[in-house]
Amino acid sequence: MENRLGRRKFLVYGSAALGTSFLLKACGGTTTTGESPAASPAGSIKVGVLHSLSGTMAISENSVVDSTLLAIEEINSAGGVLGKQIEFVKEDGASDWPTFAEKATKLIDQDKVAVVFGCWTSASRKAVLPVFESKNHQLWYPVQYEGQECSKNIFYTGAAPNQQIEPSVEWLLKNKGKKFFLVGSDYVFPRTANTIIKAQLKALGGEVVGEDYIPLGGTEVTPIITKIKAALPDGGVIYNSLNGDSNVAFFKQLQGAGLGPDKYPSMSVSIAEEEVKAIGVEFLKGHFAAWNYFQTVDSPSSKKFVEAFKAKYGADRVVNDPMECGYNAVYLWKQAVEKAGTADDLAKVRESAYGQTFDAPQGTVTMNSNHHLSKFVRIGEVAEDGLFKIVYSTDSAIAPVPWNQFVAETKGFTCDWSKTDVPDPGKFKI
Repeated sequence: MENRLGRRKFLVYGSAALGTSFLLKACGGTTTTGESPAASPAGSIKVGVLHSLSGTMAISENSVVDSTLLAIEEINSAGGVLGKQIEFVKEDGASDWPTFAEKATKLIDQDKVAVVFGCWTSASRKAVLPVFESKNHQLWYPVQYEGQECSKNIFYTGAAPNQQIEPSVEWLLKNKGKKFFLVGSDYVFPRTANTIIKAQLKALGGEVVGEDYIPLGGTEVTPIITKIKAALPDGGVIYNSLNGDSNVAFFKQLQGAGLGPDKYPSMSVSIAEEEVKAIGVEFLKGHFAAWNYFQTVDSPSSKKFVEAFKAKYGADRVVNDPMECGYNAVYLWKQAVEKAGTADDLAKVRESAYGQTFDAPQGTVTMNSNHHLSKFVRIGEVAEDGLFKIVYSTDSAIAPVPWNQFVAETKGFTCDWSKTDVPDPGKFKI
């Protein structure tokens, strides 16, 4: 990986968190490699799709592109947005954060897109944030994250900490044990998530017996597994926030070391159906993940989503939470544009997004004025078929709490661009 590791100052925790060619012809899609794009078809609205199509994060991000393009195709087939077809320009962030910033700049300045859908890691989002803020443009971000961010230029369609991290810790404490070993990739999301978890465990009577990180994309996991065995000789909970290819090595070696889920259950926040299929169900069966959506959600909207995705991409494909978020984002943006009556006036689109609801595969979601969605919370156990047996689910959507007490006290978060009240400080001071 790395010339990227030479840029560690941007990746690691001290950076920003607590200081804060697939062509879809029916959509008029374009994949660019740096050359000037062809002129937009008359009467179209151009959007950007920015994800890692290569590198360590491609294992997860390629599928989000697929679901994003599915939503675009469906909307175009139904008449488009404001009577115009959506044209997409797809760019590869290549699992490299400076590249994400370069590609975001290109999409805005050269391609003149109306909006960008993209990013997975918080490191990539932090890299493009100054671009979107300096150019007063708009990004719809589709993945759960650590919170602690307040920007009028980003809509967050994934989970806030109180919609994934916090409830999963509470469930583990109640059902699996009180001793936790924290494992993560060495960048902003895992480190911030683990800071939240440590505060939560301290408040609720749990215990952190170990914490370790490896570089994003790293596969040398033997030292971590040795530490887990030493710290949890009688078994305990592994809370996993590894991302990308690192999970392949981790779970294969975890099983090889005899640390099975019966004695060492793990809770993951970045492993979903797509990753289970890529890693191998034999290495993940019996382990857990926390998301807002699983393919096994039994509802008409979920079944429709699954069927449409499989019809387009193949019966052997699976869908997951970030894919659903990417899909939802396009529809929520469409509704906001139609309410605003324009795709070009981003201030009007932003205001029009507040209060938008969508019958999403997970259930009805609502965009709040703090730019985060009210969402369902679910925990699933990997089953024999590689899908998740849902073992916990909220009965209704949970309002987002993006900012915790530390941020409210130290950063202020005036957020005077928003209609929202002073941010809720959340449960756990960190």
